[in-house]
Amino acid sequence: MAAYGSVELRLHAAQPGCHLAWNTLAGIGWVESQHGTIGGRTLLTDGRSSTPVIGPALNGQGFAAIRSTPTSAQWHGDSTWEHAIGPLQFIPSTWERWAADGDGDGVKDPLDLDDAALAAGRYLCADGHDLATVSGWNAAIHSYNHDRSYVLSVLDAANTYASRATS
Repeated sequence: MAAYGSVELRLHAAQPGCHLAWNTLAGIGWVESQHGTIGGRTLLTDGRSSTPVIGPALNGQGFAAIRSTPTSAQWHGDSTWEHAIGPLQFIPSTWERWAADGDGDGVKDPLDLDDAALAAGRYLCADGHDLATVSGWNAAIHSYNHDRSYVLSVLDAANTYASRATS
């Protein structure tokens, strides 16, 4: 949760009109990979999962069909199909655009929760969305994953985290 809180503070200063809250990022992190712990993984002290989180092949069977590139294959090892990578499941081409060094180690790594959280925050705030409004929040989350059930799952998880923080 510290990674998400850090991003909220950083973006509050850098993009105050966005109003990104830590629990929104936590909701995405939970839905995407249970914060990097999906499948029995553990989150290490350096912000990386014990084994990399690599999503299913985006081969058109239940997902979009996106061809891999030589650059993206370096992240996931598939020379044919793209895969989302890391705890916040970035498609490598999206990572290339939004890559961030969230933990100040000099490396922009989508497999590092701190880096991925900052990149996700920057992505969500990029189009001028005001996440303090229902329409702005929905538009930002929908831009992250174009599936209404995904948006609702993130909303549910984000609300759960917020309610736990206030109890």
